Amino acid sequence: MNRNGQTPLVEMKDVSISFGGIKAVDHVSIDLYPGEVVGLLGHNGAGKSTLIKILSGAYQMDAGEIRINGKKATIENPRDARAHNIETIYQTLALADNLDAASNLFLGRELVKNGLVDDAKMEAETRKIMGRLNPNFKKFNVPVSALSGGQRQSVAIARAVYFNARILIMDEPTAALGPHETQMVAELISELKAQGLGIFLIEHDIHNVMKLCDRASVMKNGELVGTVNVDEVTDDDILGMIILGKKPAHLAA
Repeated sequence: MNRNGQTPLVEMKDVSISFGGIKAVDHVSIDLYPGEVVGLLGHNGAGKSTLIKILSGAYQMDAGEIRINGKKATIENPRDARAHNIETIYQTLALADNLDAASNLFLGRELVKNGLVDDAKMEAETRKIMGRLNPNFKKFNVPVSALSGGQRQSVAIARAVYFNARILIMDEPTAALGPHETQMVAELISELKAQGLGIFLIEHDIHNVMKLCDRASVMKNGELVGTVNVDEVTDDDILGMIILGKKPAHLAA
């Protein structure tokens, strides 16, 4: 499926997975295009996190197909996902609190010169990527435990982008943030969109979805209720999809 001549970054087609005989994801199809944010919504247990864990390699689907840039992809573990330029930013951010931004950016993938970790090069690269993403970031030499929530998000996002993510999965990135920090993350997401990345945004706050997303996919009881363009629906329309499990009347055809 193409849109405006574009091939989707991701197509998940007819994906299913069961745990103990219970279908956690039941024949779900979603897609994501370059420079787009797709919000994934639904009550706890709706299946949205499970669906995304299949894409990130944490789970293996029982049935269905994943295509990356139009080509069938096999994703059996997180390494496979990264090979397809898929990076996941979990709510916990998975940062080492006692290390600074550069050490976190290159954690496990340190730059080496003459057999030694090249701290100067890693800091220079971190400053370069932060200059692109968050020019106001200045705290390069303090542990990330001393950073605000939005700044910590910046480090996690910079790590993903530096290692060539084209598809970003973000799990409730503003859940624990105040208004100023939430705005900082919104600006980061806008910058990533402008650079052509595609983002799946797992989100519970409908206001954030309406503000940050181009489309919204709602799940209920493991099934896809539907995918809508956010500029064609209201907050109440999406709330109705979450609660009632059906698309709004004006889009139901």
